[in-house]
Amino acid sequence: MMSLFQLIGTIGNPLPSYGSYLSATKLLSNIIRLLIVGAGLYALVNFVIAGIGFINSAGNPEGIQKSWAKIYQSVIGLSVVMLSFAFAALLGLLLYGDPSAILQPEITGPGG
Repeated sequence: MMSLFQLIGTIGNPLPSYGSYLSATKLLSNIIRLLIVGAGLYALVNFVIAGIGFINSAGNPEGIQKSWAKIYQSVIGLSVVMLSFAFAALLGLLLYGDPSAILQPEITGPGG
């Protein structure tokens, strides 16, 4: 009889090694990506909760106002995230001639 591990196979470490200072930029990049995905998911959840608030308000002006406030806050939050990307790309283009210079930095060490 085959064991579960023989059926699935080996599982390696999914995290890259962050041993050197060159990998520190990869770690920071991964953290930023995680925060951006988290912001998007948070906005999606807020939109769903606002939609449920509209349904449950049953014409109550106070409930509708709270739902609209939640939608406005989510749109403002997503706008801040998008504008930060645009600002970082603009600064990278003006300072380094490459829009991705700030968003995807490349740090070279001695001899590289």
